[in-house]
Amino acid sequence: MQEAESCLPAVTTQVHELSITRLIHASPEAVYRAWTERLGEWWAPKPYTTPVVELDLRPGGRGLMEMQAPDGTRMPHEGVFLEVVPNRKIVSTNAFTAGWIPQEPFMVAIWTFEPEGAGTRYTAQVRHWSEEATKRHEAMGFYEGWGIVTDQLAALAEESVPAAAA
Repeated sequence: MQEAESCLPAVTTQVHELSITRLIHASPEAVYRAWTERLGEWWAPKPYTTPVVELDLRPGGRGLMEMQAPDGTRMPHEGVFLEVVPNRKIVSTNAFTAGWIPQEPFMVAIWTFEPEGAGTRYTAQVRHWSEEATKRHEAMGFYEGWGIVTDQLAALAEESVPAAAA
């Protein structure tokens, strides 16, 4: 038995994660609504746009967001949702396309919408399969880009908050 056990692959618990968090002055419901219903308005850092948004918000549902650069270059991001808890959490991965068809994986993303005071603690965590992928994502401008889109999301969510409440 000892010999068979030594053939098992090593399991690593190391998480290769980048994350960003922000207190948004709107309810979790308002932030979730902006995330799900107005994604095309905030997903890409301006002046980039997101002309294609297809969301099937359920485990196994397809997510397709296609960003477009000012020069017309398109960058599709397709994957599936792994977990959807309305107003609280969305988890997706690009390791699969719809129908659980494997593709070259890059990340698993976890977005949470937690009540905090009169607002929402919004957190975006991105987990990668390797340290190299994490470094590559950081070098692509993760903190700057995801910071910009978080600001854009916050602005949309906060639009629905009366001025006296903000």
